[in-house]
Amino acid sequence: MRSPWLNKLSVTLGPRPPASWLLLCLVCVLAVIAILGSTSSIAFDSVTITPVPNIYSNYRRLKEQAAVDYLELRSFSVSATRQQVLGLCGKEREHFVPCYNVTSNTLAGFKDGEEFDRHCEMFRPRERCLVRPPKDYKIPLRWPAGRDVIWSGNVRLSRDQFLSSGSMTKRLMLLEENQIAFHSEDGLIFDGVKDYSRQVAEMIGLGSDAEFHQAGVRTVLDIGCGFGSLGAHLVSRKVMPICIAAYEATGSQVQLALERGLPAMIGNFISRQLPYPSLSFDMVHCTQCSIIWDDKDGMFLIEMDRILKPGGYFVLTSPASKPSGSSSRTKKRSMVAPIEEFTEKICWSLMAQQDETFIWQKTADVNCYKSRKSASPPICNEGNDIPPYYQPLMSCISGTTSQRWIPIQNRSTEQLSSYELQVHGVQQDDFSEDSQVWRSALRNYWSLLTPLIFSDHPKRPGDEDPLPPFNMLRNVMDMNAHYGGLNAAFLDEKKSVWVMNVVPVRARNTLPLIINRGFAGVLHDWCEPFPTYPRTYDFLHGYALLSHLSSERCGMMDVLVEMDRILRPEGWVVLSDSVAAIDMARALAAQIHWEARVVDPQNGSDQRILVCQKPFVKK
Repeated sequence: MRSPWLNKLSVTLGPRPPASWLLLCLVCVLAVIAILGSTSSIAFDSVTITPVPNIYSNYRRLKEQAAVDYLELRSFSVSATRQQVLGLCGKEREHFVPCYNVTSNTLAGFKDGEEFDRHCEMFRPRERCLVRPPKDYKIPLRWPAGRDVIWSGNVRLSRDQFLSSGSMTKRLMLLEENQIAFHSEDGLIFDGVKDYSRQVAEMIGLGSDAEFHQAGVRTVLDIGCGFGSLGAHLVSRKVMPICIAAYEATGSQVQLALERGLPAMIGNFISRQLPYPSLSFDMVHCTQCSIIWDDKDGMFLIEMDRILKPGGYFVLTSPASKPSGSSSRTKKRSMVAPIEEFTEKICWSLMAQQDETFIWQKTADVNCYKSRKSASPPICNEGNDIPPYYQPLMSCISGTTSQRWIPIQNRSTEQLSSYELQVHGVQQDDFSEDSQVWRSALRNYWSLLTPLIFSDHPKRPGDEDPLPPFNMLRNVMDMNAHYGGLNAAFLDEKKSVWVMNVVPVRARNTLPLIINRGFAGVLHDWCEPFPTYPRTYDFLHGYALLSHLSSERCGMMDVLVEMDRILRPEGWVVLSDSVAAIDMARALAAQIHWEARVVDPQNGSDQRILVCQKPFVKK
């Protein structure tokens, strides 16, 4: 009986192929098998899982794909030789973040802080190249050790900057040789982070910060998060903190937070809205974030009102100065008075004040806006509630006519109710089926990656075998997140990761649903660079992303180069798409030095999975 691969070959070459062709086929197949057999980092173990329709199942070893590989080998090698392999960028671009060029923005006439904002329209890409790691870059320590200790060579923070950064920073961090060591959980008590978190909880009427979920606080937007100490503590309380900070050429807060494995992205709202939907966050927090909140006729506070959910909290702590005597309280009141006056106009109430911390609560009663003494600022027209992808700041109050106006205190469960799903236009059956699909898909992804991450991965000097919950994946990005099903599957499997759920701007806007699930998420146009520093994600996932890009104005290569920029060395990419899209991506992956293999799910669908690893290139 002839083998299946010979049958496929017969169909391709005809019923009676020449003997020379058969000899050539045999030599090529043997060569492919030899290469695959000698490369441990590309040998996948087989997975046996109960088949589910449209779910990746019954994976075979890639060695059994030799015939398929051969049939693709010819076109793949021809395309690879025609197209030039990309080289490395210069040293000056080691920490390169596109769309944030202060010099170009200034020359273009941006001022009053807008020169530090994101201006992709000013970005003119040079010849394509790959952003290389700094000379002293090291693979980050595995979570949770990497939360408390990072390599100083991985971030743009010099020893001199560290030593001149102030007494509070020195207490939070210790610089030992080539490491920046953050205090452990016990150490945080001394520096006041735990005490501060408990103080905020008590100010909103809770017994401790362990009860944040009880008060409906699941997501916190931390503006200017410093070195992420509060965020690290909130993670231990099962709260999702998202750090945003303006672009910084040196000593970036966002870069440090991501290096520690904490959710963060570059974000600024000097002139434009943040890329989050209205009614997104349960709490907005700001400590010494240097924002004049009552500037621009209160537009910054209006933006905070837009993203705050009904009944949500705005926490402002400004220990900028501590004058002695009775003048201390007078100065604090004069600083907060303009804010307090404006917050009354947008139906916020000053809930509590203690020391330098003030907490306002947004009204849960939508009728409050109709009963205001003044109609300023006005209510936005319903048509103004468009997807907020860097739209200009608004001077009107939004979200009041949204069906998603649900006070955070009314949430009685972690799961979305059937009513909330209906509000988002999602059927319960569709949502449940999506969850089942992604639970199965994640198990298959993990089965594919586990031998490579935990066994076949080459050890570095001094390393030991990683054991749960220690793993090499912490920062995950789902580039086409849909309902956030992959994120939910990670949580169900108790994986120690967090996921940045990205919803493409021209896809169905499911971001409100994702954020309502308590996940991190953002709108993004994949024809533009993502607002983060290089080497900030361990794992990038894209389901049907390549097919989506086929209708966009940008090319697949541009997106893959951007993925390479934000992916850490030795990081992983998993793309699931049509055969044609995956074939093209596989050819392009060779140009950016990725190790890439195609997996056939064997479920009868026109789907393939491309699994890639970015090498650690030193130069």
